[in-house]
Amino acid sequence: MAMRFRAHDTFFIRKGWLSKGMERIVAKPDLFVDKNENPMDILGIGTNMVKALRYWLQVVGLTEEPNTGRRVQTLTEFGQAVYDNDRYIEELGTLYLLQYQLAKRKIDATSWYFFFNEFSMSEFTKEEFVQEIQNYVSMSEGDTTVALRSLNDDFTCIVNTYLPRYKTNSDKISPENNIDCPFGELGLVDIANKKKRTFKKAIPSAKSFNPWVVLSVIQDQAQGRMEIGLNELLMRQCNIGKVFNLDAITMLDILHDIENMGMIKIIRTAGLDVIHLNQRLTFIECVERYYQSITEGE
Repeated sequence: MAMRFRAHDTFFIRKGWLSKGMERIVAKPDLFVDKNENPMDILGIGTNMVKALRYWLQVVGLTEEPNTGRRVQTLTEFGQAVYDNDRYIEELGTLYLLQYQLAKRKIDATSWYFFFNEFSMSEFTKEEFVQEIQNYVSMSEGDTTVALRSLNDDFTCIVNTYLPRYKTNSDKISPENNIDCPFGELGLVDIANKKKRTFKKAIPSAKSFNPWVVLSVIQDQAQGRMEIGLNELLMRQCNIGKVFNLDAITMLDILHDIENMGMIKIIRTAGLDVIHLNQRLTFIECVERYYQSITEGE
């Protein structure tokens, strides 16, 4: 299992990038590989940024390209749903769905996967994160070593992905600054101590979640099972607790919302702490229901 580090070339996702990328790929699937066209002109960004965007579109689950033959990009089923319903990525729910896609990419976005699923320090410095991920890599890969610079760059990119710039340089930057990454709106990372340069994972509020978005992840991870333990939802890699930084209380609040929709039953009797899924749905079916629910203004 090869892991990938620093594939973003230090560029985090900028506002408007993913929408522009999707639009251009729909118009021209061979955008990134056509020898006669210059993607920099079409996208209006520099060469390295083009490379980064090509990477990001795939690791947030919007597009895919074949491993062999002509590397033409097409929208995934999820990408198509986003393109049809929230092309400019204005909905918080869309960002949470993209967050799930990104945080579960163990191979293609290893540092992101590690940060959300394996890294358990509540407050940390860059050095502590880098030390921990080095241990993780050597445990998983044996004698593989990853350049320190790549791990440092990944950490910086994670911080820039989730921490709005006005928080790090409050005096210099207005909140309207469009160099921010849209994922900053999720509030998943915060500054613990500016002087000590420590960061912390932050717990989003239960109200910021649409129940369908959370159900899509639960169903995707359930893989056909109809009963899932609360502990698994909270602690298992790639499940809602990990990818969304939830604590038990916030998670239960959200689960109650899903229960009120009639989609699950929370069972906390007879020594069981489980949820029962009332219906078997695919990830994409839940995503479609999410977009349906916001158009109907539920």
